[in-house]
Amino acid sequence: MKFHHEDIKIKTIQNRVSYHDISQNAKDIVKRSKIKNGIITLTSSHTTCSLYFEEYMHDKNYYGDEFLQIDISNIMDKIVPRCTTENQYYSPGVKHIEFGLGLTDPNYPAEAWTMLNTDAHIKSSIFGTNSQTIIVKDGEMQLGSLGKIYFADWDILRERNRTVNVLVMGL
Repeated sequence: MKFHHEDIKIKTIQNRVSYHDISQNAKDIVKRSKIKNGIITLTSSHTTCSLYFEEYMHDKNYYGDEFLQIDISNIMDKIVPRCTTENQYYSPGVKHIEFGLGLTDPNYPAEAWTMLNTDAHIKSSIFGTNSQTIIVKDGEMQLGSLGKIYFADWDILRERNRTVNVLVMGL
């Protein structure tokens, strides 16, 4: 059995859910792996993000979001309203804010308002999942004719650099 690891880097946007079709990235990784039969697993360790498999819907808005993605965002906003102020949700609590303000990441300076993303955590938990596994047969991912792999970042507070970890294994 062979194993091949790579990452997909994604730059997200702010002020609306960031959707990304990463299907071609995954296909390219399968090709580079030279694995003909096995599986590809994609995972994200970002707790406000989701990976999902869905049909490509063709129609898009002016931002490039597919109509189904707009529908998903609208429904999720009804279920989990955007966090706009402290104490709107129990989370984040005082201890978590203290912890967050103590982090040192030069790309994302810690400010209390950046932790008002409880809605993104809840949406990710409801929508699921932080991984997708697809069968690879004869060197091709088995996605069907319209299937796509999407990455969604529910945290709309700021742009981020996200990573999807990819493992292809098989023969």
